[in-house]
Amino acid sequence: MNYRTTRFFLSMMLLLCGTTFMACGSDSADDNGGTASATITLSVKNLEVPAIGGSYTIDVKQTGREWNARATVEWLKVTTTGSTSQTGTIAVVVAPNKGAERTATITVKSGLTSEFITVTQGTALQVSAQELYFSSRGETLIVDVTSSAEWTATTSESWISTQKSGNTLAITTQANDATTKRTATVEIATATEKVTIAVAQESAEDREMNIPDGYKLVWHDEFSEGNQLNSSDWEWETWEKGNVNNELQYYRPGTQTIDGKHTTEIIDGRLYINCFKGTDGKVYSGRVNAKNKGKGWQYGYFEARILLPKGKGTWPAYWMMPISVDWNTEKWPKCGEIDIMEEVGCVPNEVSSSLHSEGHNHTNNTQVTQARNIGTAETEYHVYALEWTADYIKTYVDGQLLLSYNSDHTVYNYPYDKPFHLILNLAWGGDWGGMKGVDESALPLSMKVDYVRVFQKK
Repeated sequence: MNYRTTRFFLSMMLLLCGTTFMACGSDSADDNGGTASATITLSVKNLEVPAIGGSYTIDVKQTGREWNARATVEWLKVTTTGSTSQTGTIAVVVAPNKGAERTATITVKSGLTSEFITVTQGTALQVSAQELYFSSRGETLIVDVTSSAEWTATTSESWISTQKSGNTLAITTQANDATTKRTATVEIATATEKVTIAVAQESAEDREMNIPDGYKLVWHDEFSEGNQLNSSDWEWETWEKGNVNNELQYYRPGTQTIDGKHTTEIIDGRLYINCFKGTDGKVYSGRVNAKNKGKGWQYGYFEARILLPKGKGTWPAYWMMPISVDWNTEKWPKCGEIDIMEEVGCVPNEVSSSLHSEGHNHTNNTQVTQARNIGTAETEYHVYALEWTADYIKTYVDGQLLLSYNSDHTVYNYPYDKPFHLILNLAWGGDWGGMKGVDESALPLSMKVDYVRVFQKK
């Protein structure tokens, strides 16, 4: 290559490079049509939102051709107006917060330039208990209050007072000397939220109760009012003959009249669960559940004073089942069953306690059972009790230990770590109750219950 040719070639290369350098030095566009040198100005860069949530508008100014805004959390909804203009707005909708304080970011982008809006939402107003049960003597219970805002407490009745201290509220009741329970509410409120605590105070009847050490009374029925069970506390089963265990009785609600009789009734302060033969030849009886308004109870001390009926074919029981069972996946006995007291009339006065789970149940003779003949179960009232914790189950007859079982903390052997409900029933016949036949001459007869009480840890 001669000198003239070489000089021409170098000149062309410099010209091309110069063009390239000029292009590299210019503004470059991105997918939004904006430019790297665009500026974004926001009317708000830190948005503080109360727990109740709300809607907000943020003004946007930018020098690019297009812009957008987005958030990556479900509780923030972001829409834009004027995203192809140099001025526009962002509409932000914040959902209510049911938990602790939370933070998220809204990203606003034009070209290669980004700005950020920090959204901080306060803690929801929460209380450690929304139902409180007080003894008749009057006492003080402490409720923890969680809120990112200032709050106040007000009461609906003069026999309740409150004292705020930091994040706690002391609720105090005066003594109730009446023979009826009383109820009230405590309302805790911020400027935008409120929570209501239901308060129930026991009647003076509880002063005659023997309350276990470390426990408090949370629910009971002394059967001292009316002539029928309170439907707000109890529900009746309606079952046909043979529904379970090949039992012979038809369960019907106590509110139903059958030949002038009722399967349940309250007489002289006691619940009668009646078993009788109707004129249609069927044997009728009662089965009732206490479910604590659908919540049941998890752990506690459960006590009932009961007089059992006489007669071959009877099968009275005081027991518990889970408040909720998925019968398609869990089934019995995997769901668990706690039998506090059972007796069959063909073995008079022998009461038993049993536990049923996948690991121990009567279908393969591995159930956990203890029985004792107490001599007067069918002629005198006796107190049958269950002490149930996360670590063990114990049952008692008149304060004397009958059954004791320690948890191994597996669902296989101890599925008793969820809410259960109480059941009282009087069966007739069946696999166990009728194992030696039935004697219909013993009908009619009754299982009589003086009271049912539930205590839980303080």
